[in-house]
Amino acid sequence: MNHGRILIVEDEPITRDVMQSLLEDWGYDTMSVSDGFEALDVIGTFRPSLVISNLVMPKMDGIELLRRLKHELSHVSVIILSSQGTVEKAVQAMREGAYDYLEKPIDIQRFQLLVEKALEREDILTRMELVNRDLQELGVFGDLTGKSTPMRRVYSLIEQISPSSASVLIYGESGTGKECVARTIHKMSPRHNETFITLNCAAIPDTLIESELFGHEKGAFTGADHRRAGCFELADRGTLFLDEIVEMKPDMQVKLLRVLEDAKFRRLGGKEYISVDVRILAATNKKIEKALEEGSLREDLYYRLKVFTIELPPLIDRKEDIPLLIARFIKEFNSKHGKEIKSVDNDTMQILLNHSWPGNVRELRNAIERAVIVCNDELIRLNHLPVDLQQNTQQIPSISINIGKTIKEIEKEVILKTLDYMEGNKTKTAKSLGISLKTLYNKL
Repeated sequence: MNHGRILIVEDEPITRDVMQSLLEDWGYDTMSVSDGFEALDVIGTFRPSLVISNLVMPKMDGIELLRRLKHELSHVSVIILSSQGTVEKAVQAMREGAYDYLEKPIDIQRFQLLVEKALEREDILTRMELVNRDLQELGVFGDLTGKSTPMRRVYSLIEQISPSSASVLIYGESGTGKECVARTIHKMSPRHNETFITLNCAAIPDTLIESELFGHEKGAFTGADHRRAGCFELADRGTLFLDEIVEMKPDMQVKLLRVLEDAKFRRLGGKEYISVDVRILAATNKKIEKALEEGSLREDLYYRLKVFTIELPPLIDRKEDIPLLIARFIKEFNSKHGKEIKSVDNDTMQILLNHSWPGNVRELRNAIERAVIVCNDELIRLNHLPVDLQQNTQQIPSISINIGKTIKEIEKEVILKTLDYMEGNKTKTAKSLGISLKTLYNKL
């Protein structure tokens, strides 16, 4: 049974029966009714993913039904059936939110394609809704974690580009989560049920990377004792993530570009071309401008890959996400190592918040795993962190407050001590205190 339920709303019995028969032959779960009021009566129990409705019907026309459906089921896709002379009204229905329209008599091939695409869209929207719910409740967006403004910009881009098959170039420092972005794009795309293949271009010797990408025939080179499929073949209809693309030699980049443009290749030692449908996501931790200037990234490949570009912020620019990341990692490593740790103590949290994290999220993740392994308490403490983190961490100065001080006096002391700790930097002081720069100047 294909995913998705389809409700047919058609007052002509013959057309209704023909469509239901076709849809059931194609493996869909269907229900049919003769007018809009019947449709509204059954949607609560049937919960369709797609509604196919005639435009002109007695009692309630297709446009009015569309409006009511959008109120009851916000993500349901609607295909409108239009007869001769009603195309203009069908276009109006699309302006009001219909997915598409189909003219009678029905073209069966176009009908099948429209149904597939409409259900695909509904599936993506439903998964997007679930992802956004996780973001609001847990700070989790697919394989990514965080609610900071920089990360919300990343999430917005992912939402825009996931439904397409366009190439994406992901840039960010080592450890910022480039592969997590790629996996999230794949999971939120129409290809989510297909294969996701990763190839780290920096980890494969130059002599082997062509075979890794395109595969080889038996006898293609010394040691090739059997035919082997490459990444492109394995990722057919799915997604191929090329990490550290800049580390690929320029002559290999030329061959990669040719495959991206022609959507076909030959295995190493092979004669026949193999056609593939693969979405390419690529990543690098090097500045794009510098890579182009040095020639380590070919301009023609760059322009082919950068249909969309996503730049990931370093962890130091999204420190407000650190508690969310820590909570997610503790949960992950509790399960992995059989622990029941709840959180980190307050002093340790301050140390983690103030560390510079040159290794970004990967460094934080490794630190938390180490801490979970050695911790035999409910809380992770300073002595559970990696030794180098303990040694290189500055102790955050504190202030003591005597009972009886006024709020104004306490506020003054906190502001001046924070300003002193920030070495007079008012911008950092305001950010640390959670107030605007203008407010800080007024207070001073």
